[in-house]
Amino acid sequence: MQNITKPIYGGQAVVEGVMFAGKAHSVTAIRRKDRSIEYFHVPRHTNPTLAFLKKIPFIRGIVAMIEASANGAKHLQFASERYELDQNDEAPREEKTHPSKLSIVLGAAVVGVLSFLFAKTIFTLVPVFLAAFLKPLFPTKMAQIFVEGMFKLALLLAYIYFISLTPLIKRVFQYHGAEHKVINAFEAGLPLTVENVQRSSRLHYRCGSSFILFTVIVGVFVYMFVPTDPLWLRVMNRLALIPVVLGISFEVLQFTNKLRDVPVLRWLGYPGLWLQLLTTKEPTDDQVEVAIASFQELLRLEENMEIEKKAVQ
Repeated sequence: MQNITKPIYGGQAVVEGVMFAGKAHSVTAIRRKDRSIEYFHVPRHTNPTLAFLKKIPFIRGIVAMIEASANGAKHLQFASERYELDQNDEAPREEKTHPSKLSIVLGAAVVGVLSFLFAKTIFTLVPVFLAAFLKPLFPTKMAQIFVEGMFKLALLLAYIYFISLTPLIKRVFQYHGAEHKVINAFEAGLPLTVENVQRSSRLHYRCGSSFILFTVIVGVFVYMFVPTDPLWLRVMNRLALIPVVLGISFEVLQFTNKLRDVPVLRWLGYPGLWLQLLTTKEPTDDQVEVAIASFQELLRLEENMEIEKKAVQ
């Protein structure tokens, strides 16, 4: 049973490490070439307007995503820069590779919000044109929306599967699994040892991967209320409805997380967990150690902040 008194923490895999975010801080820990662990701290400043908007259902998800993108970009850049330095220093001069910092950042963000925002438009429009091409075979509105949804799901699964075959992204997905294991162990009240964390599940109901899948499912239902013809209008309303789909999908994600301990109803979150079988990989003990270090550093900063608050009072 989840300990509901515990604060909720989020995380994100980066190149050779993990970022965790709390109420007032976010911390990334990465493994350097010399086997040391390096940390990157970013304080989280509360904007009154954003804090207000994050309390409004269907709007709060979009606000949280924008906020996460701004915060995550700093951690992704830090990790990618260190990775590039280690890679270039490690390779012989004649064989040195100079990977683009942008490509590394975007690659690491596959499991994060930035990549999702960039890809959302593509994964929204390509299925529209594919479904329209097959309209002679599927002429009705309901059939077109269903085929569009199936194309979107197929593209999503194929995209994730093929990028997961690359060595860099495979390691990012392993760190993604390590991130989930740490959160699951913490929420279960277990001491954060490598052994306890490794025994925990690499799947989690609040994962962004589940959110991505819910956008596909939610989109099918939302599109029932808007026309599919003519094609130009279909394209326009798909783009216009992206914020609507994102907002509803966030609420669905929150709802399934609340039901995770309720028999039968917990199955509502299973489709998202199934997608995580692709977006997470079983981490090594070494990777779990980095994830634990990142989370413990975050807990230390958050605890120090509370102590300082009490001292001032």
